[in-house]
Amino acid sequence: MKYLTSFILLLVALLFSNCTTSTSINQPSNDENTMAAQTIMEVTTFKTGANVDMDAFSQADKKVEDAFTSKQPGFIKRQSAVNEKGEVIVIVYWKSLAEAEASMNKFMNDSSVASYAAMIDGPSMKMTRFTADEAFDASESRFVEMMTFDLKPGTDLSAFNLLNRQVKTDYTGKQAGFLQRLTGVNEEGKQVVAVYWASKADSDAAISGFMAHPTSEAFMSNMVESSVSMGRYLFMNKELTRKDKVVALLNSFNTGDQTPISYINPEKYIQHNLDVGDGLAGFGAVMQHAPPQGFKADVVRAFEDGDYVFTHTVYDFFGPKVGFDIFRFENDLIVEHWDNLLPIQPANPSGRSQTDGPTNIVDIDKTEANKKVIEGFITDVIINHENDKMTTYINPTKYLQHNPSVADGLDGFGAAMKYFAENGLVMEYDKLHMVLGEGNFVLSISEGKFGKGEHSAFYDLFRLENGQIVEHWDVISAIPPKSKWKNENGKF
Repeated sequence: MKYLTSFILLLVALLFSNCTTSTSINQPSNDENTMAAQTIMEVTTFKTGANVDMDAFSQADKKVEDAFTSKQPGFIKRQSAVNEKGEVIVIVYWKSLAEAEASMNKFMNDSSVASYAAMIDGPSMKMTRFTADEAFDASESRFVEMMTFDLKPGTDLSAFNLLNRQVKTDYTGKQAGFLQRLTGVNEEGKQVVAVYWASKADSDAAISGFMAHPTSEAFMSNMVESSVSMGRYLFMNKELTRKDKVVALLNSFNTGDQTPISYINPEKYIQHNLDVGDGLAGFGAVMQHAPPQGFKADVVRAFEDGDYVFTHTVYDFFGPKVGFDIFRFENDLIVEHWDNLLPIQPANPSGRSQTDGPTNIVDIDKTEANKKVIEGFITDVIINHENDKMTTYINPTKYLQHNPSVADGLDGFGAAMKYFAENGLVMEYDKLHMVLGEGNFVLSISEGKFGKGEHSAFYDLFRLENGQIVEHWDVISAIPPKSKWKNENGKF
């Protein structure tokens, strides 16, 4: 067994070290359609040994992910899945090729790998790395279709890339349960398409009509038929985080999937949206009044802080809106919800929208320190008007603003305050109710008066660098009079 394990580890290392990838998508860098965001998609397929118990393999696979792969620099996401024949696929997303290779150079010597490698049928293993066209964003997926193929000689790459994208817009992206379609290419020109679905049933329903669609037919006609390899896989070790559950719940507006409703405690769901009745019954009543096309939700940012998950989302919810949602969990079920919504506004004086900007969460170890910075800022500067402390909290040379009416920088903030004063308007924060954060992002929830003195809720999202605020998004919403409340829980 010792020699067998050593042989398989050596085989794994050779397969990984010999794998290469391109540094750009398969179109010229000056092509207007070149994707700005690129991710390394590492795809490995293999069979397990003849006498391997799949439950034991699944446990060993999770150990490799938890103890080794997820701790490597540049790691984004690792997924393991199995098809109906028992064949396994492992997909790992990396920020760069160099980081993927650095991880593999350490792989053989890690103690978590030996038992896992011994379960793999070495000769069946195939691995390659593709440069994907965008970042992975389908954490709630439970099923993936993976297809690789070569293009016919003489294929017009620009025309093919356009057609490749049209498959999503014309067909795949319109199907129930669709989450994401990623495409890419390796150095040899082999193409990959990975389609993520909420469930196998969604994939089954979509695939039945795929070839009958003219865009799909034209897309497939560019392939060397003998080179096409297609696999459909159900994910293993799919333990949803609280953040995953919230994203899946919001995404169910798009897919119609009823599964995420089970993430809400049916006996206890405290609702703080004052236009919605309490409990699941209130949630259901809103859904019954959805327009024919339903509601839509595009989660731009999602964060987790202990028992709380908070999101920054673009909605089509009785009109286009931007909102922050907060969900509280007990025993891994949602038991409470707060939100603040605002109709989508035009770009602000600095050309920024209400949601654009960075989404990457870093500095996880600084979460509590960053939360204290925001608590101090809201208390000292916004509530107590200690303006001499402004530059203690806000970076004076870098302050990016997403409020629809305010320009970048401290000058933009000052100009907005001057306008309010000159026009008899107010922006008064009276009480800070909650501060939540994950890494470099912190959300504060406050109460006060806005505009002509309307009782209002202030949701402010801040991004911090080196202990100072460098970016700000917000949603300010009037609180309706109590006579119009549909629940008795209050806004906060």
